[in-house]
Amino acid sequence: MALVPTFATPPGFLGLPLREHGAIAVAGIPLDLGTTNRAGAREGPAAIRRASRMLVDGSHPTTRVDPKGLPLADVGDFALALGDLDASLALIERQAADHAHLVALGGEHGITLPLLRVLARRVGGPLALVHFDAHLDTWPESFGQRFSHGQPFFHALEEGLVDPKRMIQLGIRSPVEPEIMDWTRGRGVTVISAIDAHEAGPAAVAARIREVVGDAPAYLSFDIDALDPAFAPGTGTPEAGGFATWQVQAILRRIGGLDFRGMDVVEVCPPFDVAEVTALAAATVAWEYLCRAG
Repeated sequence: MALVPTFATPPGFLGLPLREHGAIAVAGIPLDLGTTNRAGAREGPAAIRRASRMLVDGSHPTTRVDPKGLPLADVGDFALALGDLDASLALIERQAADHAHLVALGGEHGITLPLLRVLARRVGGPLALVHFDAHLDTWPESFGQRFSHGQPFFHALEEGLVDPKRMIQLGIRSPVEPEIMDWTRGRGVTVISAIDAHEAGPAAVAARIREVVGDAPAYLSFDIDALDPAFAPGTGTPEAGGFATWQVQAILRRIGGLDFRGMDVVEVCPPFDVAEVTALAAATVAWEYLCRAG
């Protein structure tokens, strides 16, 4: 096979051709109807795919896994209902059901709710959840709306899609009403603030994730605003004081072997990105997930 320079990598994620099915399916979900600040996350999947060209030149340096050797397919973008958030969430749920193991490229964080509904049905009960974010996303409503990007985990907990005692949120640091934090912790969710994570270090954070998740089937949801705006300026709701990219990589590399059944990386907003740094960080998170040790 002829080699091509990096800039000529085909446009699929990691240069993959578009196919309808794979044991592990990468799908774009270009939804941003429920964003509350900057719009533009609908451009996220295309930007993440483009930035992923930097990750195709070999195997992971630690796990020695090359995703090209996995049963991996880029299945393109999910269809959405133009201008209709509720109908779009229903369409996402319907299409996600066609894929046993999904790596979703967002899009806003609201896409996680229909993905969790599908996966919880598939495993026959609530999931463990590893959630990186600046925000709790457990508001019962945002600005009078029930299904914006600030609600997915309120609904996931209320619907029994996630086991709160096996749910851990990392990097939390945004302003939040005390009753929202109290409700979340009161359900049994483990919340690790960005400051606490910085002070503890990646090894301790990873150990806490392992302790919370245990051997349960799990889902990884990564909001790119978990990163500090210095490392991810291209997002809709940036918050100062977040993770550096290396810290996230160090954590993800220490949680290989957990029983992850799917993941998403969301809230990349290319109109506010600089030199693709946010899109590359998001692509790297998905790549780290695919390359994790067994």
